[in-house]
Amino acid sequence: MTPEIRELDAETRDRIAAGEVIERPASVVKELLENALDADAGRIEVAVEAGGTERIVVSDDGVGMSESDAEMAVREHTTSKLDSIEDLDAIGTLGFRGEALHAIGSVARLRIETKPRGGSRGTAIAVGNGEVLTCEPAGCPEGTTVEVTDLFGAVPARRKYLKTEATEFDHVQRIVAGYALARPDVAVSLVHDGRETFSTTGDGDRRSALMAVYGRNVANAMIDVENDGDCGPIERIEGLVSHPETNRAGREYMTTLIDGRYVTSGAVREAIVDAYGDQLAPDRYPFAVLDLSVPPGGVDVNVHPRKLEVLFADEAGVSRQVSEAVETALLEAGLLRSSAPRGRSAPEQTDVAPDTATDDAGSTTEGDRPTDEPGSVSDPSSATTATDEPSLDSTAESSTSTSTPTDGARSTPDAGAPPGADRTGSADGPSTDRTGGSNVDPTAGRTDRPSPEASDPGDDDARFRREPTQRTLSGAETAGTPEDFDRLPPMTVLGQFDETYLVAEADEGLVLVDQHAADERVNYERLRAAFDGETTTQTLAEPVELALTAREAELLEAYGEALSRLGFRVQQPDERTLSVTTVPALLAERVGGDAPEIARDLLAAFVDGDPEGTIEAVTDDLLGDLACHPSITGNTSLREGTVSGLLAALDDCENPYACPHGRPTVIELPTEEIEARFERDYPGHGDRRR
Repeated sequence: MTPEIRELDAETRDRIAAGEVIERPASVVKELLENALDADAGRIEVAVEAGGTERIVVSDDGVGMSESDAEMAVREHTTSKLDSIEDLDAIGTLGFRGEALHAIGSVARLRIETKPRGGSRGTAIAVGNGEVLTCEPAGCPEGTTVEVTDLFGAVPARRKYLKTEATEFDHVQRIVAGYALARPDVAVSLVHDGRETFSTTGDGDRRSALMAVYGRNVANAMIDVENDGDCGPIERIEGLVSHPETNRAGREYMTTLIDGRYVTSGAVREAIVDAYGDQLAPDRYPFAVLDLSVPPGGVDVNVHPRKLEVLFADEAGVSRQVSEAVETALLEAGLLRSSAPRGRSAPEQTDVAPDTATDDAGSTTEGDRPTDEPGSVSDPSSATTATDEPSLDSTAESSTSTSTPTDGARSTPDAGAPPGADRTGSADGPSTDRTGGSNVDPTAGRTDRPSPEASDPGDDDARFRREPTQRTLSGAETAGTPEDFDRLPPMTVLGQFDETYLVAEADEGLVLVDQHAADERVNYERLRAAFDGETTTQTLAEPVELALTAREAELLEAYGEALSRLGFRVQQPDERTLSVTTVPALLAERVGGDAPEIARDLLAAFVDGDPEGTIEAVTDDLLGDLACHPSITGNTSLREGTVSGLLAALDDCENPYACPHGRPTVIELPTEEIEARFERDYPGHGDRRR
C-alpha cells in the first residue's frame, strides 16, 4: 500500500527546523551572541553552567526591545535585519534568518528580559516548547538578557548526542573567543560555573583582546598582518599571526573572520600554514586572527543555517592572497629563513657510506651499527634479529626539538624570537646515509606466532588485503576486523622512494612501507604495553612552567586527573600557568626536554573524548598521538640498519598493518597487477622472463 503523503504539523516542523540551527549549547551561545552584537552592544557577558547543558545566560547593554518587539521576536521568521531578498546579497548583520529565538524556544525554556534605551520600563517574556507562556512588565536595565534552561528537554533523544561537559564548554569557549577577537571594541566576558574564563576590555585593540583570551606570552609573540588587496577577491586583510616558535598541536587557534563575522574556512587555515613554509613542523599550527574584507558577491554566508561555514566565489584567489599577506608579514619581521626542507639533507651530506653492510638477516655488521643516542626515534630493545639487535638510526630526527625549562624558550633561539615564544616546530634534519638492495627477513631469529585459525595459510595475498584492527587499552577491538594477523613476509629491501616509503620485493610482489606509519605503530604498541601497568614517571630536576590560554586553563580543570594517569604530575600556580613536575619516563627518553610541553598539547586531545568522558576511552587515542612525536618522519633518509630494525620491530607488533590512526603501514602491488599494467599478458608473452 502506498504511504499517504501528509503535511507535518507545526510543532514537528518547528523542532526539525530548530535542529538545523540549535545542535548543542554552543549553537545557542552563537545565536544569542550575534544578536547582542547586532543590537549595538558595548558589553556582553556569557555565563554557562555544566558546559551550557544546564543553563545559558547572555546579557548585553544593546538597544533592547519594546514589549511588542519582544513578542514578535520569538515568532518564526521575524527579524529586523532584512527587508527583502535583495538584502541577502549584501548582508551587513550577523543574524538575518529570523530563526534564532524561535528555534531556541522550540527545544528549551527561554526567558527574555529587555528594555529599550531611554525606555521607561522593561519586558519579561517566557517561552516553552515554542509557545509564549507569559509576557509582563519587568524592572531591568537597558539592554537584553536571555536565559536558556532545560535545553533539549522537549527532545530528550537529542541530549544523548551531547559530549562531556568539558567538550561542550570547549565549543562554547571557541565561539565566544572568536567573537571577542572579532570585536575588540566590545567588552566580552565568559563565565563557566561561576568562574570567569576570560574578559576583554573593549578598548578596540585586537592585541589586547588576544592577550585576554590567549595570555601575555602569545600576545607578545604576534606580528601584524596588513594587506590592501591590490589584486584579488579580498579588498583588505588585517590581523595578527604568531612567531613560528609560538604554536600548538591543533588548528583551534587559527581564527578566520569575514567582515567581522566569525567563520571556519579550511582554505584560509591552509593558506596561513602554507605561508610559514618549513618553519613549522607538520603537526604544529600557529596562532592567527585574520579579518578578511570581501566585497558583496565574493562570499556566501547563507550556505548553512548555522552561518559558520562560508563559500568563496574565488577560493583559490582567497588562498593565494592570504598566504602572500602572511608570508610578507613574516618576511618583514625577519621570521622566515631560507633552508633545505625540514628532514632533508644538503646534497653534500647525503653521500652513501661505502663501509656500511648488512648480514643476511638484515642487521648491520658489528662495528658499523649506528649507535642509539638520547632522543632516538625508537627503542631497539624489543626488536631483535638472528645476529644482534637492530637499531633505529638516531639521526632520523623527530619532529620536536629540545627546549629549556622555560615556557617554550629554545636552547638556541633564533634571532628575533620574542620573549615568551613557545616551543619550536621547525628543524632542519641532519644527514642520514642510506643503502639499498639488502635481503631483510623481519622474522629472522624469532619464534613464529601460531597461524591464525580464521585464515587460510595458503592465502598469502590476504596478508596485505586485511583491514587493520585498532585496539583499546583493555584489548577490545575498535573495528570489525580480523582478530589475528600474520607476520610480515621475508622481503628484499630495494631502497627508499621519496625518502618516505621503503620499497621492497616479496614473494607476492612489490611492497611499499610508509616509514612514519610503521614507526608510529611500533611506538604506539610499546607505549600501550607500558601504560597497561603502572606508569613509570621521571621527576624533573626543576618544575617546568608553561603559559596557558584561557581554553587550556579550562581544560586543565577538567582533565588534570587524566594527565596524572598518563604520568604527568602538574600544578597550577595561577590561572594561566601550568607547572609540570613529572613526565612519563618513556616519553622523556624519546623527546627529552619537550616532554613537559606535550602535557599542554594533550589537554586539547582529551576534549574530543567519548560522551561518558572515561579516561580509558580517550587514553588509547592519546597514546596514538604520543606515538607520533618520536616517530621517523617522512622526507627522512634512512640508513640500512635503521630499515632493518624498523621492519623487525614492525613485524613484532600485534597489528603490523596499520598505524594507530588507522592508516596502512604496508601496501602490496601484486606481480599479476604489475604485469597487467605493463600489458605482459598478451599472446606470446606468457613467459615472465621475456
